[in-house]
Amino acid sequence: MTQQPVHLSREGVSLVLAPSPSAVPAILHWGAALGDLSGAGLVALVAVQAPGAPHSALDAPRLRGVVGENVSGFTGTPGLEGFRPGRTTGAAAARLRDWTWDVDDTGADARVRLHAADAEAGWDVGVDVELTREGLVRLRTSVTNAGDDTLQLAAVRSALPVAPRATELLDLTGRWCRERTPQRRPWLLGTHLREGRHGRTGHDATLLLAAGTPGFGFRHGEVWATHVAWSGDHAAYAERTPEGECLLGGGELLGPGEIELAAGETYVGPWLVGACSQAGLDGVGDRLNAWTRRHAPRTRKTRPVLVNTWEATYFDHDLGRLTGLADSAAEVGAERFVLDDGWFHGRRDDRRGLGDWTVDRDVWPEGLHPLVEHVTGLGMDFGLWVEPEMVNEDSELARAHPDWVLRGREDLPPTWRHQQVLDLQVPGAYAHVRDALLALLEEYPIAFLKWDHNRDLVDVAHGGRPAVHGQTLAFYALLDELRAVHPRLEIESCASGGGRIDLEVLTRTDRVWPSDTIDAIERQRIQRWTSLVVPPEMMGAHLGGPVAHTTGRTHRLGFRAATALLGHFGIEWDLSTLDGAERAEVATWVALHKRVRPLLTTGRVVRGDHPDPALVVGGVVAPDGGEGWYVVAAVDTVVTQSPLAVVLPGLDPARTYRVSGETPPGQHVAHLGETWLGGPGLDVPGSVLGTVGVRLPVLAPESAVVLRVVSG
Repeated sequence: MTQQPVHLSREGVSLVLAPSPSAVPAILHWGAALGDLSGAGLVALVAVQAPGAPHSALDAPRLRGVVGENVSGFTGTPGLEGFRPGRTTGAAAARLRDWTWDVDDTGADARVRLHAADAEAGWDVGVDVELTREGLVRLRTSVTNAGDDTLQLAAVRSALPVAPRATELLDLTGRWCRERTPQRRPWLLGTHLREGRHGRTGHDATLLLAAGTPGFGFRHGEVWATHVAWSGDHAAYAERTPEGECLLGGGELLGPGEIELAAGETYVGPWLVGACSQAGLDGVGDRLNAWTRRHAPRTRKTRPVLVNTWEATYFDHDLGRLTGLADSAAEVGAERFVLDDGWFHGRRDDRRGLGDWTVDRDVWPEGLHPLVEHVTGLGMDFGLWVEPEMVNEDSELARAHPDWVLRGREDLPPTWRHQQVLDLQVPGAYAHVRDALLALLEEYPIAFLKWDHNRDLVDVAHGGRPAVHGQTLAFYALLDELRAVHPRLEIESCASGGGRIDLEVLTRTDRVWPSDTIDAIERQRIQRWTSLVVPPEMMGAHLGGPVAHTTGRTHRLGFRAATALLGHFGIEWDLSTLDGAERAEVATWVALHKRVRPLLTTGRVVRGDHPDPALVVGGVVAPDGGEGWYVVAAVDTVVTQSPLAVVLPGLDPARTYRVSGETPPGQHVAHLGETWLGGPGLDVPGSVLGTVGVRLPVLAPESAVVLRVVSG
């Protein structure tokens, strides 16, 4: 146990914890590494950060602790809010004192456990602080009811301090099929608050709330960013107070009465994850991707190229048609065949059948066995679409157990995609879903579940209280149980596209579906921003048909394929309709992805800050800087007569690289040709590629080129 200042340092990041003037632990620094800061240097840092006592304020100096306490004079967003129904005397708000410190700085990840209590108010609080080997800070607050009566929690928040020179904010918003849309604003006094009230992470989720020096980009500027690792309702905020605090914080967004703690019960809040970088948002992404790779299941290191049936067949399931599609999939080099919605009892459209997770014998008289055997006989593994948390009113399950439908009143909530939510907090409902999924996994060699969640939770309660917290924990438990029985099973988090993407769900799933749109223009932006948190091999990226299902736009095959190249590649297209030339071109792109694939599982994602917004530059570079693959996409007409030089980020300036154009020939309008850089490639210093850049031929709108660089 210690109450002395603590300096933790990992991977270029320092975190300094020290007692405030009132002995409450406070974070004095989170940011760039401070070197060998110990002894006199650490004492000096604490001294120069000591606050004064201004006029018309508390007489004693005040410094915000790891838990913001309004009762101690902090005027910003409090870390803890709660009350005791029926109590008429005594303290209500927590004023935490007598902190204990338990520091473990011996392992790859540094950990500090802080603990304090308020006996009068009946609060017992723990704060876990971690500085991981990747340089991420993780902060989590837990509350135990130390009183004799009920403690009702209103909010439990965590926050990290940011340097005051970070005067610009960036976060993400969006909607269905337009997820991960960035927005910027000055960071002024007051609170910028983002709340998600969807019962799932949400299409408009912030993903990251970033503060940085003015004009920061992907490759430049100091940046601090936070993420709330929770798959239910949540809040994220950025706050500058008149007293001078600059904070990024967040936590679970609790409904009234949602968390009531009886004596001795504990609530554990979600992790607030912080990443900082001295070199722009890419540095933030490096830390988050590295941590996610270490903690996500990633059951198979090699991510198989998959073909998904949805946009090829929709609900029209026919064995002959599907086996023909499987033949086409194998012909182009696919390694996984995923049967989407429409296979289970009564499911001929989206108005019925959800909840009845048995194979429809009217369509599949022999079950799925003939299809599965055909698929596996072609050398592919088999995947299946499910939506276990949902139920249609027109289903055997809803008719048998109407009380299992999640609702907030006697009447059902409004339908959404013609469906309701199954209350997984009801033991019978939970067991029904678990057992149905386990039965499928026992009967068929299913390697992959596409796990969907196609509606928000609206007007729902369980036991007279808001239901989102308990429903989210039940979802986690269901995933955990399935994995315990089938540890090699891969699971995708899909929630009408990108509605459930967060670091907590990523610790339980193998990949995410960033959006229901595979329009290549939309995907260029969506994947670019999603990849700040999601590593490329965990981000589903599919080659769709010529006409985008969700937007009606038409794009050439090469542009669509190049957009999907640097993710977990898949195909969502009726391949049986392709002519020989198209099929050969698709096979060439699949083969190219397989060349790139080994690098995707270990490489760093890099993004260029090109001055022309029409050009989107992205790539993946080997950890040692020896190899890189880049896609340069023209999402609009370029501003200049010919494209401005494209800088290739992330390379070693001291090396020389062979640069080659790798775009497969075909319908892409951006083939570099045999004359570019003198044919098979040219040796170029890394300093030139990373500073001066390369000039590409004229790029037509909605075209792309693929470049490879490799050091000699």
